[in-house]
Amino acid sequence: RGGGGRKLQGEAGEDLAKNGEEVEYGRPSARIRVDFSKVAFPDREPILGFGGAFTEAAALNFWSLGKEGQDAAMELLFGKEGLGYSLGRTHMNSCDFCVQSYSFDDTDDDFNLTNFDPLLTHDLESGMIDMMLLATKTLRDAYPKETENPSLGGMRIIASPWSPPSWMKAPTEKDEDRGFMAHAENMTGSALPVCIRDGVGRDSEYAKSWALYFSKFISGYKNHGINFYGVTVQNEPEFPAPWDACAFDYYTQGDFIANHLGPQLAKSHPDIKLLIFDHNKDHVIHWAKYLLDSNHPASQYIDGTAYHWYAGGMDRLLDGAQGNPNMHRLLSEFDVMNVDKKHLVLGSEACHCPSTGYAGGDLNIAWARASRNAHTILADLAAGSNGFIEWNLILDSVGGPNHLGNMCDSPLLAVPHRALGAQDVPVQLDFERAGYPFGPVFGDQKTRDELNAIGIPAKYLDVGVVVQPMYYYVGHITKFVRPGSRAVHGLVDSSFKDRTFRPKGQSVAGGGINDLARNGIEVTVWPCEGSTRQEWNYNNDKQFQVFGHDWLGVPTTSCLSKRAEKDLGGLMLTICNMTEHDSGVFDIVPVEEDSGKIKIVLANGKVGADRSCLIIQPLRNYGGAYGPRGGAQVNLGDCAHSWAEWSYDQETGEILSSVYSDVGGDVCLTTGWPFLQVGAFDTSAAGDDGKTVVILNEAGESANFVLKDGDDLILTSSIPPHSIQTVAFD
Repeated sequence: RGGGGRKLQGEAGEDLAKNGEEVEYGRPSARIRVDFSKVAFPDREPILGFGGAFTEAAALNFWSLGKEGQDAAMELLFGKEGLGYSLGRTHMNSCDFCVQSYSFDDTDDDFNLTNFDPLLTHDLESGMIDMMLLATKTLRDAYPKETENPSLGGMRIIASPWSPPSWMKAPTEKDEDRGFMAHAENMTGSALPVCIRDGVGRDSEYAKSWALYFSKFISGYKNHGINFYGVTVQNEPEFPAPWDACAFDYYTQGDFIANHLGPQLAKSHPDIKLLIFDHNKDHVIHWAKYLLDSNHPASQYIDGTAYHWYAGGMDRLLDGAQGNPNMHRLLSEFDVMNVDKKHLVLGSEACHCPSTGYAGGDLNIAWARASRNAHTILADLAAGSNGFIEWNLILDSVGGPNHLGNMCDSPLLAVPHRALGAQDVPVQLDFERAGYPFGPVFGDQKTRDELNAIGIPAKYLDVGVVVQPMYYYVGHITKFVRPGSRAVHGLVDSSFKDRTFRPKGQSVAGGGINDLARNGIEVTVWPCEGSTRQEWNYNNDKQFQVFGHDWLGVPTTSCLSKRAEKDLGGLMLTICNMTEHDSGVFDIVPVEEDSGKIKIVLANGKVGADRSCLIIQPLRNYGGAYGPRGGAQVNLGDCAHSWAEWSYDQETGEILSSVYSDVGGDVCLTTGWPFLQVGAFDTSAAGDDGKTVVILNEAGESANFVLKDGDDLILTSSIPPHSIQTVAFD
């Protein structure tokens, strides 16, 4: 599934072409054009790296392994032969991926935190601190040049709070119903709009104490040899979660920073970077525009914006699939607001839920999860992100422990009972209290050789470690795109004669089943690839409809919506029911006789027909590393504009625009993003190879391609279905 990295040295690869021209034998159907002379964000900070979270759950699982398993897991995650992770995240106080809620000062109204535990005994005894120290040493030994270079960093760990101690929190309605009137009963849940007991004004004793708590926590870790790179103000502040939580809106977070946290950190830990938001992409722009306004007193203390990859609703198959155009808007907004170019944009949390690939046993789901990770990382970096942090580094076979039963996946799983020679090791350890919420664990019912045959390597299983598909996909990026790297321009085009997945003369869309034909997917435009992700059926109800299957194999169908999603800013796929949902009804109107051009005009909207045409909505930020043709949204707007001109081939289902013909070529209406994708990076800052290209194929078919840097031919090759390849060269 994961094609090996390819290196070209000197004149290697000359046999693949003649005189710099594409050879006719096995002629490529896709052109991958990169341009290493065009760095996407030359004035901003480079890529910091990639990593995962040191949760209590991760530490308990890591230390449950024998010495060989621990060594293997460390090398897999942080070593030269592994992912080479250089970023980390941990929780301040407990999070849901803990055995139970805890804090370091449970004494009511201890405003000066006299009883704060300076040893951070819980994090020490759970193994979290020792795991971080071992990871730091492993990275340092593997990448001495990086760790010795201050600009490249070494191990950078950020801390995020989920909840203050309960005595600092305002009671929720449920707390009050149970008689807790003074403060919250426990650390789970949150009052709205802010959890802090007496608000966040200048005179708030609890907010002041909570800011001091940050300082003492940072100092405690520093005394153990761990110097945090930064902190976020609050994990997922918009969500009063059923687990450990503390709500803020951007008004109250701004006041907390300006009145308390900012001055406290500036005084006691001026080297610590402070990141705002730490939630999903749909609202990131609202928070940034308010908090980074130079007139806001909080702005002087803010060093970055953290975001998560979740879609926000209950459809977990949308995680990692929404919000990329918002990333471009965010970077563009920074320019408008004159935000410091050193301001960081960091993907601080991503994972798949529920359960694990090993537990579920469906290979298609496991590999689809892996592909989604790779897609999101590449798309985020192309839009200007400085890094990507996976959620838990390692969990158990069912995706825990989690004291609220919120079981999720991770790249590695600890299964010490599967290690060779394991004796009297239970299948579930004492810290896992969820049992088997999704039924028997598939992997535990399979032999070592059966698991090895489906891609779970026996050599790691023999030491109690399950290495899942997402690990290998992510590794195609993290091993090569080291700290200090920068995204450069790159985009996939079809060849001049064929579509990538539909040869000339054929009308059937290729690429396999469209797993993005799903309500909630953003509709965009990309270079035409002739795939099912660009196949639209104009049905009898005059809707533009797409068909596919989800990761579970369940058939799906969706239609183009009639209004833009208010936070994501463009048209979406939605339920095709016109009377109860937002599905659009469209008229196809010829532009002029025999021109082949059409207008696609909404017929069931509330705006006049002259303002109701389907139009391309150009990406802000000029499309980042992908350029303007790489993922522009569609919306409804002015019918007189060239953005409103399309052509529609009912036989192929292709809706095409030539508006970008002067900057590269045609684009086609796309569900989400195309099957074949690319990320290109200048990796000269830290690596022996100065150029890296990552190619991702989500299609069920292989794709022949030619890779060019500008006009220079680099490689002609093929990428198998459902796979990823890395090309590294000088």
